[in-house]
Amino acid sequence: MDCPCGSHKPYADCCGKAHKDISTATTAEQLMRSRYSAFVLGNGNYLMDSHHSSTRPVKEKKAIEAWAKSVSWIRLEVLDREKGEINDQNGTVTFNAYFFENGKVAVIHEKSEFVKEKGLWMYLGLAK
Repeated sequence: MDCPCGSHKPYADCCGKAHKDISTATTAEQLMRSRYSAFVLGNGNYLMDSHHSSTRPVKEKKAIEAWAKSVSWIRLEVLDREKGEINDQNGTVTFNAYFFENGKVAVIHEKSEFVKEKGLWMYLGLAK
């Protein structure tokens, strides 16, 4: 299966690696792509595990999983990235995530902030 993140690589060689071992996401963009794939696959455990401990919405896990599984994901479009490389401690990724819901195409447009926590990239939240 092609990876949902749009890399044109097999899932097992792309986001599947991060879903098994988050340390393989060595950049903020790789983590963001793996989180998109987790939404597509309804993988709530990974969405929680890749969310920074200070902002992790544990109480919303079931609702997030249910919503992710209720829509049809179309594609991910990475628009911009700032920092977030292997040796950085923080970075941002701006993206559009397209999905089909209630008979309409919708889009999540977000500039996400990522930081390292215990040496691993984590999603912090919306960039300010």
